[in-house]
Amino acid sequence: MWEIYEHRRMSRTLARLPQEALKRYEKWKDIVRISGPQGLRLIKGFHDESLKGERKGQRSSRLGQQYRVIYEVSAKEVLVYVLDLTAHDYRRK
Repeated sequence: MWEIYEHRRMSRTLARLPQEALKRYEKWKDIVRISGPQGLRLIKGFHDESLKGERKGQRSSRLGQQYRVIYEVSAKEVLVYVLDLTAHDYRRK
């Protein structure tokens, strides 16, 4: 079993999330708890991928066309740290 830790600001983010994206996030958490990040890679709908640039070492999964969950994996401790749940906007600022 994998443990999932969410960043402390996730409660505010989840409150603003559309219902459909929230349901997909709950399903994402269920899959991660049972089979870990490897299980996400088997389900093509999540499009799980590693990130580059400033977010190197982090991973992203789709929760729909617009929303993404950004997370890090700590295999030594069997933990997944959810860092952000964001609308898909990776433009440089």
